[in-house]
Amino acid sequence: MYSLLIFDWDGTVMDSTDRIVSSIQSAAQDLDLLALQDHEAREIIGLGLRAAIQQLYPGINDALIEPLKERYSYYYLEADRTPTSLFPGAKKTLESLHEKGFRLAVATGKSRRGLDRVLAETGLGWLFEVTACADETASKPKPDMLMDIFQRTGVEPEQAVMIGDTEFDLEMAVRAGVDRMAVSYGAHHIERLRKYQPILEIHNFHELEAWLDDNAGENK
Repeated sequence: MYSLLIFDWDGTVMDSTDRIVSSIQSAAQDLDLLALQDHEAREIIGLGLRAAIQQLYPGINDALIEPLKERYSYYYLEADRTPTSLFPGAKKTLESLHEKGFRLAVATGKSRRGLDRVLAETGLGWLFEVTACADETASKPKPDMLMDIFQRTGVEPEQAVMIGDTEFDLEMAVRAGVDRMAVSYGAHHIERLRKYQPILEIHNFHELEAWLDDNAGENK
C-alpha cells in the first residue's frame, strides 16, 4: 500500500495555469523582454521561478532575474485577475484520502510564500503532513524536493507515489525512484508524460481515489 501521496500543486490540484501564463507574460513586458507566447510560458510550469526564467530566457543577465521574479509575484499574487480554482473534486477527494489514512504531501514549483498563501485561502493546509517548495531546495526535475520529503516523513521511496501534470514532476519522480501518476488535464499534454511510464493516467480526482481503493494494496 502506498502510505504517502505526493501532489504537485499548479495544474494538478489547482487550475492556475492561465494565471501563471498571464503573469509571466506581464512581468516580461514590464521589463521590455522578448514577448512570450502562451505555449512558451506553459512549458515552464512546474519549475522553480529562477529555473523557469533561465529556461525562457537562456543567458539572461543575472541582474534581471530578481526584478522579473518580483514582477511575476506582483501580478500572480495581486494584480492579475485570471480566475484560479481547485480542480473539480479535489477538495472532496483529498479530504477523503486523508480520512482513509493516506499521508499527503505537496512538492511544488511555487515559492513558500505562494504555497502558504494558497493553502490558507483554500483551507487545505491541514491535510498535508509536509510541503516542499522550489525556493527551499533544488528545482524540479532534480530529486531533492522528494528526498527532503522522505527525510522529514521517514517514508521510503517505494512507499510513495508522485502525482503531477508536467514532465518535470514525473522526471523528478524517476530520479528519486518513486512511482508516478500522470494528470491529463494540466500544463503538459498526456502524450509527453507517457514516456515516464506512469502507473496511472488520471483524468479527474474521482479516478485517483477509485484506483487507490481498488489497486494500491495490490501494488505494494
